[in-house]
Amino acid sequence: MTAHHSLIFCTCPDAAVAGRIAETLVEERLAACVNLLPGITSIYRWNGAVQRDPEVLVLIKTTSERVVALTDRLRELHPYAIPEIIAVPIIEGLPDYLSWVTTCTDHND
Repeated sequence: MTAHHSLIFCTCPDAAVAGRIAETLVEERLAACVNLLPGITSIYRWNGAVQRDPEVLVLIKTTSERVVALTDRLRELHPYAIPEIIAVPIIEGLPDYLSWVTTCTDHND
């Protein structure tokens, strides 16, 4: 089965950054919807040390054909040197919702 839609995970340092990124991606039709999930804690290794930071998880819904452009734009907008950008295929979903995602990200309008 070929996935035509993708869900992208990204973490941001705070709600203000996450909100600016989300609005830009939706405004530029790279994403149909972005959910901001505040209150997560990320524990990770950076520069040889284990770090622990509060972050906002961002869930981005888009079409698979828009993933490369969205990733490029997200890297431009994001303050981290190496932002978490993980795309996973959406294999199943409500057809009406997925159709809406396609319509909202149609860059030929």
